[in-house]
Amino acid sequence: MRKTLITTAVSAALMLSACSEQSADTAMAAKTTTDASTTMTKAPATAENVLLTPSPLQYMAPQFDKITASDYLPAFEQGMKDHKAEIAAITNNSEAATFDNTIVALENTGAILDRTQRVFFNLSGLISDDNFISVEEQIVPKLTAHQDNIYLDEKLFARIQAIYKNKATLTGEDLRLVEVYYDRFVRAGAELSVADKTTMRELNGELAKFETSFSQNVLKSFNDDVIVIEDKALLDGLSDNDIASLAAAAKAAGKTGYMITLVNTTTQPLLSSLKNRDIRKQLWETSAYRAMDTNAPLNIKIAQLRAQKAKLLGYPTWAAYSLGDQMAKNPEAVYGILDDLAPKALVKAKVEAADIQAEIVKDGKDFTLEPWDWAYYAEKVRKAKYDLDDGQVKPYFEMNTVLNDGLFFAMEKLYGITVKPRTDLPVWHKDVTGYEIFNKDGSSLGLFYLDMYARPGKRGGAWMDEYVSQSFLQNTKPVVYNALNVPKPAEGQPTLLTFDEVSTLFHEFGHAIHGLYSQVNYPSLAGTKTARDFVEFPSQANEDWSVDPQVLANYAKHYQTGEPIPAELLAKVLKAHTFNQGFGTVEYLAAALLDMEWHSIPAGTEITDVAAFEKQALAKHGLDYGPIAPRYKTTYFSHSFGGGYSAGYYAYLWTEVFAADSFAYMMAHGGLTEENGQKYRDAVLSKGNSQDLMQSYIDFAGKKPSTDALLKRRGLVH
Repeated sequence: MRKTLITTAVSAALMLSACSEQSADTAMAAKTTTDASTTMTKAPATAENVLLTPSPLQYMAPQFDKITASDYLPAFEQGMKDHKAEIAAITNNSEAATFDNTIVALENTGAILDRTQRVFFNLSGLISDDNFISVEEQIVPKLTAHQDNIYLDEKLFARIQAIYKNKATLTGEDLRLVEVYYDRFVRAGAELSVADKTTMRELNGELAKFETSFSQNVLKSFNDDVIVIEDKALLDGLSDNDIASLAAAAKAAGKTGYMITLVNTTTQPLLSSLKNRDIRKQLWETSAYRAMDTNAPLNIKIAQLRAQKAKLLGYPTWAAYSLGDQMAKNPEAVYGILDDLAPKALVKAKVEAADIQAEIVKDGKDFTLEPWDWAYYAEKVRKAKYDLDDGQVKPYFEMNTVLNDGLFFAMEKLYGITVKPRTDLPVWHKDVTGYEIFNKDGSSLGLFYLDMYARPGKRGGAWMDEYVSQSFLQNTKPVVYNALNVPKPAEGQPTLLTFDEVSTLFHEFGHAIHGLYSQVNYPSLAGTKTARDFVEFPSQANEDWSVDPQVLANYAKHYQTGEPIPAELLAKVLKAHTFNQGFGTVEYLAAALLDMEWHSIPAGTEITDVAAFEKQALAKHGLDYGPIAPRYKTTYFSHSFGGGYSAGYYAYLWTEVFAADSFAYMMAHGGLTEENGQKYRDAVLSKGNSQDLMQSYIDFAGKKPSTDALLKRRGLVH
């Protein structure tokens, strides 16, 4: 997933600048204390606030070893003060508005604020503690007001509008930048009356407050919504390593026994192994009903406020507003693709359910399949069908081998790049590794950090973001990172990945190369700053290289013997790759449709019961199917209510169409070759948002994508 800073509105509004949907979510609680090895809040106070000046490190990589908790608020305050003065200088310029003295000038404002928000909001998801929570509560309302002061400035918009009206004199990236600026200002309310602008400020302030509270409640739920089990026998079915990890989690939390903590999604990984049905049910219900008391009222309020904001801007619903600057353009297009796929997926899921029910009977049980049974008995079906389990497979997917001989090997074959560790770079946690990426000719592309392990204070899931964006205008090179949440093994033990975690690693690096390969003039158009229903395309496309035969042969080797994975076992892995896709597609579609329905309410809609709204929304689309719940239910649906994917969760499916189609194109033209990689890099990855996004795809594949390859990719057709 491409992570956004604060909310989409704030980060986009400052004009200064994607989540993986694999099962790599953290199995650890997100607590409000940092690891002892974290330096960010432990370093002694210094006389110099390093956020106030450009970092002297290569490519202005942050000085993680010198930043202290006390630096953030002063840096934010100074950053907003300087930015306000810089904006005023542009607004009050007595000369007629030009592209250079207004648009380019805006691109060059806000250096301190940009640097501070990137460091703070990235680290708040990586090493959160009470300090980060306190600063966030104080600063988000101020940043929201600051954005409103920019976007609702009548004189500034008049300058932008004058340039937009004369855009016929502009071409290429300059024209694109003017159109992006104009559209963002209009969508923020620049054309509203004075009275409506006052209302807009009030709505934005309320939304910032409620969205922040929602996100913090989700974070707190990782610490509060846990299951502590004292009787080890109740954990029958788990591996020794799993049990040891649960014991360690309990000990770290000061509890006795074994502590199960939640991952982001509704379905929890341990459900596939736990034999005790009562414990499975307890785990599933703890997951499915988490944060209900704290977040349900916020969900309703956020949805209603967004609907009011959309109406103020002239849109019938928030979904219509949100999709106005996306590739989908309107809710009808989104509902069309989701509703077209839903019945196909449900048919597949019901076939899977029948197999599972038969397995329940075979197991000597007489109960009807429930959501907490699916993963456990689906695993039995998978073993029966493919004679395969993770215990056989994981020894062939040791993390460092997957990374170096799999991911980096594939990227070298496809793009000619090399990746070299940079142990001299300071990092935000001892488990983080820094790298420098080089082109085939030896020139440096940028810096990359990898943060693999789950830990307290780190939010769940997997994502990519940037500390520095590429820009020819500002002569900057990208500094990006990937974060995953792989459970950390005991000291001295290897990190053995599941096949889903391997896919996640490839997925997130797809976002990373999108940022690293950017070749764009203006920072507002660089790298991953595309429409959200395009940004997941490069990441999902990169997943497919994890199953390329040449790549697999290079990394799928036993961590102890170095022997390659047996051909028969590999064949089973690949065959099982589309297993349970009916379930996976239905749970995804249910979440995507839930997101759309929450944001399709008109202003003034009364909602009193979140659970009832969920049930009605799913029934409307034929997905109120008992054994399968949405991947995210409303009260912990961070994509929708705490991040930048409101009325946008559909984007993973939308972009998977591009990903599947592009991979099919490459396979038809030689597969893993530098020729394919260079064409894709030139046409798509290097362009950012500097031109029409569909045109970028057409420049690569010669046509618009079709859904054929997607249906095959998900195993829904043969």
